[in-house]
Amino acid sequence: MKQEDFDKVISPISVAHFSQYKLVDLLLKKLEGIGFQTCLPGEIGNSTQDLGLESKILMGHECTSLQQTDEGILVGASVNNGGRILERKLHCGLLLGTDGARSTVRELAGISMEGERDLQKLVSVHFLSRDLGRYLSTKRPGMLFFVFNPGAIGVLVAHNLEHGEFVLQIPFYPPQQMFEEFSAKVCEQIIVKLVGWEPADIQVLDIKPWAMHAEVAEKYISCNNRVVLVGDAAHRFPPAGGFGMNTGVQDAHNLAWKLALFLTGVASPSIVQTYESERRPVAIFNTELSVENFKAAMSIPATLGLDPIVANSVHQVINSSLGSIIPRNVQKAVLEGLFSIGRAQVSDYVLNEKNPLGSLRLARLRSILDEGKSLQLQFPAEDLGFCYEEGALVAEYYGEKTQKGVKLEHSKRASREYIPSAKVGSRLPHMQVRALPASSEGVFSTLDLVNRDKLEFVLIIAPLKGSYVIARATLKVADEFKLSAKVCVIWPQGSADVEVEESRSELEPWTNYVDVEEVPRVSGNSWWEMCQVSRKNVILVRPDEHIAWRMESDMVRDADSEVRGVFSQILCLNCHHHV
Repeated sequence: MKQEDFDKVISPISVAHFSQYKLVDLLLKKLEGIGFQTCLPGEIGNSTQDLGLESKILMGHECTSLQQTDEGILVGASVNNGGRILERKLHCGLLLGTDGARSTVRELAGISMEGERDLQKLVSVHFLSRDLGRYLSTKRPGMLFFVFNPGAIGVLVAHNLEHGEFVLQIPFYPPQQMFEEFSAKVCEQIIVKLVGWEPADIQVLDIKPWAMHAEVAEKYISCNNRVVLVGDAAHRFPPAGGFGMNTGVQDAHNLAWKLALFLTGVASPSIVQTYESERRPVAIFNTELSVENFKAAMSIPATLGLDPIVANSVHQVINSSLGSIIPRNVQKAVLEGLFSIGRAQVSDYVLNEKNPLGSLRLARLRSILDEGKSLQLQFPAEDLGFCYEEGALVAEYYGEKTQKGVKLEHSKRASREYIPSAKVGSRLPHMQVRALPASSEGVFSTLDLVNRDKLEFVLIIAPLKGSYVIARATLKVADEFKLSAKVCVIWPQGSADVEVEESRSELEPWTNYVDVEEVPRVSGNSWWEMCQVSRKNVILVRPDEHIAWRMESDMVRDADSEVRGVFSQILCLNCHHHV
């Protein structure tokens, strides 16, 4: 990661590389902090009923069946308790399938996937070696290593060089090569071949097979709005660019506040449908981008004469034509023989400046790297800049045409910049602000205006008469709808406490508002310039930090009925829904 990745220009938080199992630990701690209890299989007793299982996290349970009932879903879950398999029936109003790429919930609900399957099959090896970590951090520090040598090919992910923690991805080609053949011993030998010398302390922790797909579920919601897919269960794509985890986190973020408002009866059940209409297009876009990324990463081995597409087609030929005639061990020898001839392409004998083919390939390789056309790891424009076109929001009208026809467009690879904007559906831009009257709180981000601990809508306004009118209407109508809302008045830098008094008199009797002043960057624009709108605008932000509605205050005739319409639309209260 480069220094500018830590400058926090576009977000109050800088980018991070964080292993999944550590994230899971953090999430569990967080849940325990808010009153959930983690139960291991032995701790629940043998009752097959779901007695008192609210706010418990049942570890080691697996979903085995689901059936629709009038009240919701009856889930069958099995657990291995000291060698005995217990079946437990759990009743729930809603079932969220967040059970990963090979989701059982998705399968049981009969939801199919659309896209490309089996781009590649891989074995993932989680191992420790402080020796290798020390070597890499002094000689060639990095986060991701693509290793191509005559002995082996693999991608090494350095999760922590200091502690020597790695995950190695090795392509494999069944049925000639079987997963079972990748024992800890074999994996160690592959690691040694890849590294080029033998680290003294290799400790293999875990070996798993997985297949790389580029697919999105045909629908995210089924069984009468009772079953909802989230994360890898809803979409699985190549790991190029880290979109799997990021897209999954965004899914949960989008769904959480909608479920909360639906379960408390504030929003209509059909608000759950907006989760699909907002999130599915983003997953489809990210799938295409990941595939593009994966292919870009593959341009390097292809340039070296190790084209994986060729390897895959060799594999297919062996599977289709020779499969039935030649015994498997011979097929395996043929395949491995062909691959070792392939890998010989990267030997020093071929890849040197004196060999005409080698020097041509090295020159091509340099140009790919210089033009930044290989794998790109950071996608701020896609991670932060995606925009919901329709859903729990009030789409903008531009004259005759509405926004609806606009499709998410792919840029051709050149890393697009993230350009903050206050377009409806996009994420609230980040700018540093300071509370007024001057307090000890110091500087914080506009994103922190959105409360993390309770569901709250935020209306951002400039201190203008017309905007205060809409602010009062918003606080009043939110009360009618049993919603929590607060107003944020953004003052230009250097506003004195005297001026801030104005908010109090304008918003009386309401007290749920804050006054803040801009703390622009040295050469920065004002908040409204950064949002690319005039100061006359009011911006309504949803609990997930996305913009739900935006309007110039002088365009509004009757503030109360306008705001009432806005909240009804966001909460889907006027949608036709079938329960």
